[in-house]
Amino acid sequence: MVKVYKEPSMHTCEHILNQTMVCMFGCGRSMNAHIERKKSKCDYLLAACPTQDQIAEITHTVNEVIGQNLAVYEEVMTRVEAAKIADLSKLPDDASEMLRVIRVGDYDACACIGQHVDNTSELGRFEIISHDFENGRWRVRFKLI
Repeated sequence: MVKVYKEPSMHTCEHILNQTMVCMFGCGRSMNAHIERKKSKCDYLLAACPTQDQIAEITHTVNEVIGQNLAVYEEVMTRVEAAKIADLSKLPDDASEMLRVIRVGDYDACACIGQHVDNTSELGRFEIISHDFENGRWRVRFKLI
């Protein structure tokens, strides 16, 4: 079953957080996510728990991207085209040949069926509420204020 997130602000923020984690740690996008209006969580496979400085950098980077007032839009393209700009490893086997790719400016591109805002200016400020690390899984809980 495919999860469809109906909270546009938090789901768009998840896209930005995912790309930030990929850029900073070279990890994949979240392996598990629970997106809700008030608070959300994402799990990442990491070799070690991020340091406090790294957590501050994650927060700073996500907020910096949000502050750029980037357009959030969709493009429909073939799997071949999408594979050039997005990681398709989590795509279900029964996904069609044509994919909906969500772009957050030039910062992120991801095949996605969820709902999103039109511009990052709609998000507010990203804040990490808490986090924990166990057996290579870093779980981060966050909200938008």
